[in-house]
Amino acid sequence: MNWGTTISSEFDDLYNRMGQLLETAGTLPASGTEGNWAPLADIHETDNAYIVEAELPGVKREDIDVELGNRDLSITGEYRKCEREGVLRRTTRRAGRFAFRTLLPADIKTDEVTASLTDGVLTVTVPKVRAAKPQHIEITT
Repeated sequence: MNWGTTISSEFDDLYNRMGQLLETAGTLPASGTEGNWAPLADIHETDNAYIVEAELPGVKREDIDVELGNRDLSITGEYRKCEREGVLRRTTRRAGRFAFRTLLPADIKTDEVTASLTDGVLTVTVPKVRAAKPQHIEITT
């Protein structure tokens, strides 16, 4: 058994998993091709749903794809640069492909998810499954 190889592969695995965790949390750009980025997003919970609000100013509705597979919510798309006349002297806006992913808890209704784009903010609402209310059970003889 080669000790160095085993430890090295474990560190590589840990590094990859930490990168995926940070990417899922939205704190790092999405991995993949150069130019990918992750939009800023908030995730909050109400009594009835999980709500994800992602900042996508200037991105057209048709350039955004929202998918929910199992519990994995994925928001991907592309911000296309606009055509300009003259020489661009400075830019700080991101362009190109973007991706945001998060893992939601298991108590969701995947068939009732809604998404809307208003004023550059994409809002994805994922309803929760209603918890069963406690029910009294009569004991019979």
